[in-house]
Amino acid sequence: MPPRETDKIEKKLVLSAPRARVWRALSDAREFGAWFKARLQGEFRAGSSIHGQITYPGYEHLKLEMQVVAIEPERYFAFRWLPDATDPDKDYSNEPTTLVEFTLEDAPEGGTRLTLVESGYDALPPERRATAFRNNDGGWSEQMKNIETHVARS
Repeated sequence: MPPRETDKIEKKLVLSAPRARVWRALSDAREFGAWFKARLQGEFRAGSSIHGQITYPGYEHLKLEMQVVAIEPERYFAFRWLPDATDPDKDYSNEPTTLVEFTLEDAPEGGTRLTLVESGYDALPPERRATAFRNNDGGWSEQMKNIETHVARS
């Protein structure tokens, strides 16, 4: 069995939607929030910070902040955030962030190939690393289903 990757999560999905539709679901903060289950304030622009409130059942007490790194229309969207910052009484502000990257490509079989990579886990404090990785790995599996359902509806 190959060694398990500990620094990055990677998910791939082919969506039955044109690239422009998938791009809108990723790059429009309101639409991103609809499938991600967060109420976001602001617009996604390179260099901007977006704040929001999680609306996912059971996690409504959590806030999130995303620093937008790059936006290349219909191809690439990246942001940084604090992964698995789920204890509202803990200050995570001195911890390193992870990089979340979405890449879009035309799928040979039709539709759009979406690749998600979240990297930087090896830089997290050792006591949080494994839990943050496991929780976000499961979370991104769920979010990939959410975006698939979201773009299929419209």
